[in-house]
Amino acid sequence: MVQKAKILLVDDRPENLLALEAILSALDQTLVRASSGEEALKALLTDDFAVILLDVQMPGMDGFETAAHIKRRERTRDIPIIFLTAINHGPHHTFRGYAAGAVDYISKPFDPWVPRAKVSVFVELYMKNCQLREQAALLRLQLEGGQKDTVDSKEPAGLLAELSARLAAVEEQAEALSKQLDDESADAAAVATAAHLERKLTGLRRALDALEPGADGSAALPPQS
Repeated sequence: MVQKAKILLVDDRPENLLALEAILSALDQTLVRASSGEEALKALLTDDFAVILLDVQMPGMDGFETAAHIKRRERTRDIPIIFLTAINHGPHHTFRGYAAGAVDYISKPFDPWVPRAKVSVFVELYMKNCQLREQAALLRLQLEGGQKDTVDSKEPAGLLAELSARLAAVEEQAEALSKQLDDESADAAAVATAAHLERKLTGLRRALDALEPGADGSAALPPQS
């Protein structure tokens, strides 16, 4: 069963959180509420998130401060942040958002399809990365335990075939996602993330190919993701 991605919604106003939940419910992912920057940082200590929707104007720790804390932590620095803010704050306000580490900036009020479309891209990228890590971990386990196994010699070959088929499915989905990003002129951050994912898939495919019977040379463990 594919695990759902978690999306962190940060806003001090309950009605705004309720509206975001209604907009994003169609994505069928796990939505986590936080009513302050402090509460958001606490949630990020224990859970992994695909993307964060972060309100800029909050009492106490505002969105800029919260983003700065998120980007300073090694565990959370790579999580995409989409800022939400009231309209008519000018280019300086927008620049502060990008300087704080945001991948996008949405002004209120907004059409419901806008945050839904943007969040869906980052959820897809997150799920592809999760699948890639699972395939790499399975391959690494087989490589590390291959010489210790006393099972029939046909079993590793069968496992390699299964790994190759699973990886092919992920490669196909990643290729479709890249084409979608090109067609929609997506944000530069999303395009860069997709390209990074494709490079990791290429490395894993080379490692698998090197394990095939008759392959020349010895295979190295794929790099940790």
